[in-house]
Amino acid sequence: MFERHFNRQLYFNEQAFTTEKYVIPYIKDCFNLSSNTIVAEIGCGEAGNLKPFLDMGCEVVAIDYDPVRIDYAKTFIQDHPNFIKIEFICADIYKTDPSSLRKFDLIILRDTIEHIPNQERFIEFLKKFLAPQGVIFFGFPPWRMPFGGHQQLCRYFFKNIPYIHLLPKSWYFYLLKRSGENPTTLHVLKEIYDTRISIARFHKILKKNHVKILKEDHFLFNPNYEIKFKVKPKKVFRVFQIPFIKDFYTMCLYTVVQAEN
Repeated sequence: MFERHFNRQLYFNEQAFTTEKYVIPYIKDCFNLSSNTIVAEIGCGEAGNLKPFLDMGCEVVAIDYDPVRIDYAKTFIQDHPNFIKIEFICADIYKTDPSSLRKFDLIILRDTIEHIPNQERFIEFLKKFLAPQGVIFFGFPPWRMPFGGHQQLCRYFFKNIPYIHLLPKSWYFYLLKRSGENPTTLHVLKEIYDTRISIARFHKILKKNHVKILKEDHFLFNPNYEIKFKVKPKKVFRVFQIPFIKDFYTMCLYTVVQAEN
């Protein structure tokens, strides 16, 4: 598991595989996605999620605050026949003026919302980037799932310990420091801890900001597990979607939302 956090080409390929096979069909089920769709990804990383949209002929915008990730994205995409249709923006989304960009028909946030601070403010801000009738796709691991703290990023013992991130913050980071985790990893894990988002809080934020759910599914086995672990996706049956408790076994939430008129 640890290799993919350093082998960015591998990570790019995994993202592209899952988006092509699962995310795009998921979105198409409730939104008219075509080559005319203007797509943006916030927190694009290496832009693997955007490659399948480029394959379709969509115009895409890759947004990330990390210049290293943007450089990787440019490298991995540069030979694509539709390279002319992608724009790269290296910026903090909170410092980006919505009026400076075109309006997007589709915004992708895959494994991103759990990293973004001030999520209540973010959802409202995000609506300003949407075209009329535009939609947003969210895919993320709920905070209380076995590795919702992203502890798999650790180098040592705790990378294989599920639910360890649910310890009180002081205990959790004391143990991480004692195990020798480096400051960069600790910073990322603290970011996840401070911005932790449960399914219920996510729904509450959507409702508060007048955003409606068009489609939603809880996955016991994340669609991305197919390329990572050779495990086919499996949804949590509705009867087992028990409030609060479902957070502990929902490995991934897929949601397509739209601002209310």
